[in-house]
Amino acid sequence: MSPMMIGQLLLMVAIFYFLLIRPQQQRVKKEKAFEAALKVGDKIITKAGIHGKIAEMADSTVVIETMAGKIKMEKSAISMEMSAKLNEKK
Repeated sequence: MSPMMIGQLLLMVAIFYFLLIRPQQQRVKKEKAFEAALKVGDKIITKAGIHGKIAEMADSTVVIETMAGKIKMEKSAISMEMSAKLNEKK
């Protein structure tokens, strides 16, 4: 392999990293911080579109209070973007 081909290969790997891998890593980091910051009383929207308020919390699950009753679900099912928009409107 010539130095030119090696350079092109390294450039492709760098572009792939900065356009695909790094943004995904940052998104995962933000979602973990969001899940850690949740507390009882927060108004949230799930990824399925269910609106509610956190009533109880455990390590990886939450119980949300909706108009229909209480639902137990994983913290990862809470949408960071939609919940942020909901709380931004206040």
